Amino acid sequence: MRYRALVTVFLALFMGLLTACSSPAADSSSLSYEEIRGTGIANSCPQVSEIRRGSIAIDPSQSYELVDLCLEPTSYAIKSEPVSKRQEAQFIDGRPLTRYTTTIDQVRGALKFDADKHLTFVEEDGFDFQATTVLLPGGEEVPFLFTIKGLVATTQNIADSINASTDFEGEFKVPSYRTANFLDPKGRGLTSGYDSAVGLPAVSDSEELQRENKKQFEVGRGKISMQVTKVDEATGEVSGTFESIQPSDTDMGGKTAVDVRIRGLFYARVEAA
Repeated sequence: MRYRALVTVFLALFMGLLTACSSPAADSSSLSYEEIRGTGIANSCPQVSEIRRGSIAIDPSQSYELVDLCLEPTSYAIKSEPVSKRQEAQFIDGRPLTRYTTTIDQVRGALKFDADKHLTFVEEDGFDFQATTVLLPGGEEVPFLFTIKGLVATTQNIADSINASTDFEGEFKVPSYRTANFLDPKGRGLTSGYDSAVGLPAVSDSEELQRENKKQFEVGRGKISMQVTKVDEATGEVSGTFESIQPSDTDMGGKTAVDVRIRGLFYARVEAA
């Protein structure tokens, strides 16, 4: 009798574990905010479930949009300076310190033909940036604004459809990682704060300190390539891989930007406008 309660608890735990292992993973679209919060599910892009090699026809006489564009980074690398002139600069893999907020999502924009009959995507709005920090093996932390703001990406070949061999390539703007109201540890900022470090008024105009004292909101340029690998013509869904190279943060002009390479997965849907 005294073991009956223990056996009952054991069986309940066993059946619960068996049920959890055998049930399919929940779709994030059917989960509530409380069920998603803190799990990292929201940081993952959807994917076309099966390997499909169909095509989505694009009629030049109609208007189309690329909606729900999602870019999920899977690896980061920072371009390092060569040790000697004989060596070339290489990308060093880094580990992201930012958790659960690294994905660009719900981006949309026009999908149209240019004068050369290449298919072009023009980004218009959405959650098109994420502040991210990467840790290098030596301990250096590299912050940057992962973004595709103002992206204009064009297919490399003349196309009348989107299929598993379609590649988009284009450039985009990379705004400053810091905003104009940001103050550094010495209280210096672009639109507020001190003009120079308070303790060094006599030498604040020296060339050595000018980069730190004179804050700038710099806008860089980045390049991205998106390779479509899966197409579902019934739903208009496409997915594949991407590679983006963009500049890192300059601490509002105080540092020299380095190239950051982001690779990952993307997903989008083609809709008639």
